[in-house]
Amino acid sequence: MVATYTYWISTMLLSLLYLASAFMYITKRAFVRKVQAELGYSASNLVPFMIVVKILGPAAILLHFNVALSDLAYAGMFYHLILSGLAHLGVRKAEGATPAAIGLFLLVLSFATQNVARELPSPYASGLTNIQASLN
Repeated sequence: MVATYTYWISTMLLSLLYLASAFMYITKRAFVRKVQAELGYSASNLVPFMIVVKILGPAAILLHFNVALSDLAYAGMFYHLILSGLAHLGVRKAEGATPAAIGLFLLVLSFATQNVARELPSPYASGLTNIQASLN
């Protein structure tokens, strides 16, 4: 029961983090372009793509209609969060890496407990039964 609550709470918070980020990308374009440029990225090409990804990733995980697509979304979010955190640390702005660290923590909790809460189990999360067992 605890694992089910852990899954849903971590998944909802992770999705909220991504959707809030997408909302910020849409509403504060100038600020996002400035921050992206400070990190060394070409914001004009990256921002529209990231808006779509930050909406579709949580949708694939929350809807969970296809296990492979959901696992792909988890993998994409994992790499995005790692690279985002490293980009901020690379320009010596550690405070900018905080959302990525929080997101990574929520992602691990969500992925590790998904088989307890979902009918369609992920074959990749099945190796995490020790984490699931300790939460029950």
